[in-house]
Amino acid sequence: MTLFSKFLSFRAPGISPERKKELQLFQNQAGIRFKSLEFLNLAFSHRSYANERQDEIDNNEKLEFFGDSVLGMIVSEYLILTLTDRPEGDMAKIKSFVVSEDSLASISKQLRVDNFILIGRGEEYSGGRSKKALLADTLEAIFGAYYLDSGFKAARAFIQKLLIPEIYKVLEDRHKKDYKTLLQEFVQKRFRTYPRYRIVQRRGPDHNRTFWIEVGFNKKKYGPGIGKNKKEAEQNAASIAYKAVVKKRKAYRE
Repeated sequence: MTLFSKFLSFRAPGISPERKKELQLFQNQAGIRFKSLEFLNLAFSHRSYANERQDEIDNNEKLEFFGDSVLGMIVSEYLILTLTDRPEGDMAKIKSFVVSEDSLASISKQLRVDNFILIGRGEEYSGGRSKKALLADTLEAIFGAYYLDSGFKAARAFIQKLLIPEIYKVLEDRHKKDYKTLLQEFVQKRFRTYPRYRIVQRRGPDHNRTFWIEVGFNKKKYGPGIGKNKKEAEQNAASIAYKAVVKKRKAYRE
C-alpha cells in the first residue's frame, strides 16, 4: 500500500456545505487548490476534536509528522541551491530559524489558520487556537496534506512562497532571535559553563499563569524575563542577558 492510498483510508471529519465554504475560503487566502478537500479537512483536525467526537475520526498528527519532513526537505533544497558559498553549519542555523515554531506560527496567523482548525471544547476554552505549537503543527499538517493531494511540485511552490521571505529575514538579520541558543553558545565559549535559569515568581491560575525567570552565569544574574509560560520567560531572560553582555563587550572593545 502506498503512502497516498494509506492516507486515503484515514477517516477525515465529514464536510458539510458550510464547512466546504470555509475550506474554500482558506484555499483562496492561501492561494492553493486541493483536489480532495478531505485531505485539507483532516489537516485541520486536532487530536482534541477527534477525541471528543462520538463517531470515530482521525486527527492530523500523522500529516503533521509527514509535513515536517516535506518542509525540511524543501527548505534544505532551496538553501543548498541558492546559498552555494555558505558552509553546511550556516545553512543548518538558517534552517533552524526558518522552520522554528515561532516562524511557522507567525505564517499560520498570516493565513488565519486559527479560524479553520477543528478543536475540542476543552482546548478551545484554554486558548488553543492561539497556541504557537498548535498553529505550527497544523501548518505542517497542511504541507503534508498538500503534498499528498497535489504532488511535490505544488507543495514546493506553496512552501517556498511562504518560507523564502523567512529565509531572507534571517540573511538580513531581521528575524526573531533564539536568545537562549545565542546566550548558551556565548557563555560556553566565553566562560566554559552554561546559563542557569530560575523561576523567581509565578502568578495566576493554571490556565492563565505568568512566570518571572532570571538567568545566571559567571557569578552574575540577569532579568527577570516575563512570559505566559516558562519557555517564553526564559527566552526573555536570555534576551536581557545576551544584550547586556554583548553591549558590554562592544563597549570594552571601543
